[in-house]
Order: sequence, then structure tokens, then C-alpha cells
Amino acid sequence: METLSYEKVIDAPLQKVWDILWNPETYGEWTKFFGPDSRIKSDWKVGGKTYFVNAEGEGMVSTIDSLEEPRQIVFKHLGMVDKKGVEDTESMEVKQWSGCFEKYILIDLEGKTKLHAEVQVEKEWQEHLNNGFIKGLEIVKNLAEK
Repeated sequence: METLSYEKVIDAPLQKVWDILWNPETYGEWTKFFGPDSRIKSDWKVGGKTYFVNAEGEGMVSTIDSLEEPRQIVFKHLGMVDKKGVEDTESMEVKQWSGCFEKYILIDLEGKTKLHAEVQVEKEWQEHLNNGFIKGLEIVKNLAEK
């Protein structure tokens, strides 16, 4: 398992950056590099359910491990969900990466925000995530600085 880290300094306050990351209207804009029509569905509760899915409803099922809006959120990935909404948290394929974390930490720099993202990933997904985060966080920066 690899841990990848990304940072971006954004000339905007914490709350604005947070809102761009997690607002349904802007989430799909910065995550399109991971997959077209990316969506997040969450109850926004620690220990609750969060789904990172495509337009067909397929994707990952996760939980929020830690939440301190607008300073940090840590997702713990639990498994996959198919088009019918069936969750897989028990297959051997899923168990190889289940429990991986995805963290977003926002640090106030006197009106600017340092956005730090960190993700645990299997080596074969490293290039895909590098591409998604590098391009995606630039979109977050552009949207927040408008």
C-alpha cells in the first residue's frame, strides 16, 4: 500500500475551499479526472455512510472516520457498491484495500488556505490518483479564487 500526498495553497478562506470540495454542484467538477460524473452522497456523520459513485451509482462505500468542518475530514474506505446499490465489503478483492484512508486537511494561512490531501492506495492505482488529484486540486484552486 502506498500513501500519496498533495498540497495546494489557495488564495481563499477555509470555508470557501471546504464548500467547493464537498458541495454537490462543485464536487463533480474537481473529481471528473477520477471518473466522469463523479458524485458524493453522504450523511456527513462520523461512522455513517458516504458513497463515491459515478452516474450509474457504482463506486466506493466509505465512512467518515473524523470530521472537523472546515478543517479536516478523513474517509475510511470500506468497499464497493454496484449499480443496484449492493455493497461488497467482504470479497477478497475488496479486503485487499478495505480500511484505506483518504484525508483532507485545510490549514488557515492568514486568509489563504493550504489544502493537504492524502490517500492510501494500491500501487496499480497510483498513476490514476496522481492524475486525478493534481488536476482536480488545480480546479479547486481556480474555483475558490474566483
